[in-house]
Amino acid sequence: MKVVLFGATGMVGQGVLRECLADAGVESVLAVGRRPTGRPHPKLREIVHDDFLDFSAIEPELTGYDACFFCLGVTSIGLDEERYRHLTYDITMAAATALAKLNPGMVFTYVTGAGTDSTERGRVMWARVKGKTENDLLKLPFKAAYMFRPAGIQPLHGIRSKTAWVQAIYVGAAPLLSLLNRVAPAYMTTTEQVGRAMIKVAREGYPKAVLESEDINRL
Repeated sequence: MKVVLFGATGMVGQGVLRECLADAGVESVLAVGRRPTGRPHPKLREIVHDDFLDFSAIEPELTGYDACFFCLGVTSIGLDEERYRHLTYDITMAAATALAKLNPGMVFTYVTGAGTDSTERGRVMWARVKGKTENDLLKLPFKAAYMFRPAGIQPLHGIRSKTAWVQAIYVGAAPLLSLLNRVAPAYMTTTEQVGRAMIKVAREGYPKAVLESEDINRL
């Protein structure tokens, strides 16, 4: 399986990249981002790309892939709806539309979050935007598309959040997160489990297009 990965420098993306590189069935990984991962590996190739609304310049590099794991995302804290929609919906759809045209046999997996609003009409801004993104991704002509909605995610294997205050919370809450991951699988998962679940759903499929934390952990 050949994989395209967006968001490889973020916390979730780091975990997904780790699992892809460790999986013998993943032949190669193409990481597309605004900066390099800094992680040399014989299976990893990287493209540094600045314009995430236009992928025409790198289209030849994006063909021939079996799966895309889209882990790129931002927090809605401090953003108005227009800006958040641009960074969440517009960028995701630009990448997905290009990939669907180039790789009609591709499986596309998108990381959203627990509480995403599929009706697109709720009161919570980020949930509406994520809901529209999910809904429109599911309309694209991929072989299959899956929406991952994890709740809490525990970073493992030295993976760190790029946001200092978030990382501080993860460090302080590590024992509690480990406990919750064991006793409350509906509310917690790990970067390792997310990565492994993405690989498995790309290979084998899943009965549901929208996966919550329990589905991710089950996979």
